[in-house]
Parts: sequence; structure tokens; C-alpha cells
Amino acid sequence: MLPDNSASARSARPTRVYAQLPRFQRVKVSVLGRYMLADRREFPCQVLEMSPGDAAVIAPVAGNVGEKVIAYLDSLGRVEGTIRESIDGGFVMDLAASPRKRDKMAAQLTWLANKDILNLPEDRRHERVVPDNRHSTVVLDDGRRYNCKIIDISLSGAAIELAVRPAMGTPVTLGRMRARVVRHFQDGVAVEFASAQEMLTVVQQNLRIN
Repeated sequence: MLPDNSASARSARPTRVYAQLPRFQRVKVSVLGRYMLADRREFPCQVLEMSPGDAAVIAPVAGNVGEKVIAYLDSLGRVEGTIRESIDGGFVMDLAASPRKRDKMAAQLTWLANKDILNLPEDRRHERVVPDNRHSTVVLDDGRRYNCKIIDISLSGAAIELAVRPAMGTPVTLGRMRARVVRHFQDGVAVEFASAQEMLTVVQQNLRIN
């Protein structure tokens, strides 16, 4: 609960009203995304401060305390949790995540907080790996489906062996992930995911065929 004398602080600088949690240290970020409330309404949002345990979100509709929220954030992917409190122009949400996922998120947040200071390239954190399951499918928007083989994947995209060459920019679904074609090469294409995935294990899981 916010103290009564914090109204002026909320108006001047909303980031001051969320106290530090004892377990996690919040870092200042500027991450855009979208969030969905319990009634399935979606809105754009911006995260100004975040830790592996909570996030301060600037949002047009704050929702209700205790309400479940699912957000899709640039560079972080899907996060979910519940609204803990309202702030000026948005809300603070507690994040639901396993200890392993919190560790991954901590590394991502450290990178986001320091990338401008250290002048890190955008893809420094997008190391390419060969997935455990290399067989998947590519589906075009018109419904055509093709078997493919994953050459390598990263948090932001994948290189795949594919018999056809969709035009550059063509939207596709790789496994269960939305992507678009960004490059052609001799044996296939490279695609960029619609939103960066949180963890490579999540990417690999989504590439599996049901």
C-alpha cells in the first residue's frame, strides 16, 4: 500500500514509488511490449524497472490488484504474474517464475541495463546453438506446410534447411513460433522470430511437432 504523502512523488517520477523488494534488486530498463488482462483485453505497455521477481509497468489500463497479467516484452518474451499495486500511469506486477527462469531473467536484465553503457551489440546475447530436436515444420500463411531441418537457433531467429524459398519478408510459422524470412542461402532460409524468446529451452520445446 502506498503512503498518503506519495501523491506528488508519483506525479513527478513514478519510478520512486515502488520500494525495493528484499529478494530481488530492480534495474532501470526501457522495454516495450503488450500485456493481456484477465478479461483478455490487450494493450501496449512499457517496463521502466524490473527484477526477476517483479516489474513496474507503464500501461493505459492498470487492472485490479490480484488480477492475472500475461505480457510479451521485447527482448524478454513472455512473462506472467499478478498485479500487486497500482502506480501513477500503470501498475507493479509480481512475476511467476521458477528459480531457473529467474536466473535466466536476471542475466537478460543485466544485459539490458548495461548494453547502452557498455555499447554492446544487439545480438551479443543471441548465441546460436544446435537444438536437441532438429526436425520441425514451416507453415506459410496460405496453409502450405513443409518439413524442415533446424541448422541452428538463437533467441532471435533460426537457420533452417528448406526445400522452398519463400520471398524475403514472408511471414511463416516455424513449429509454433511466428517468424519472417530474412535471408536466403543455398540449402534454405534464415528466419527472425516475431519476438525474442526468453530461453533457448523454450525455443527448442516450441519447435517440436505435436
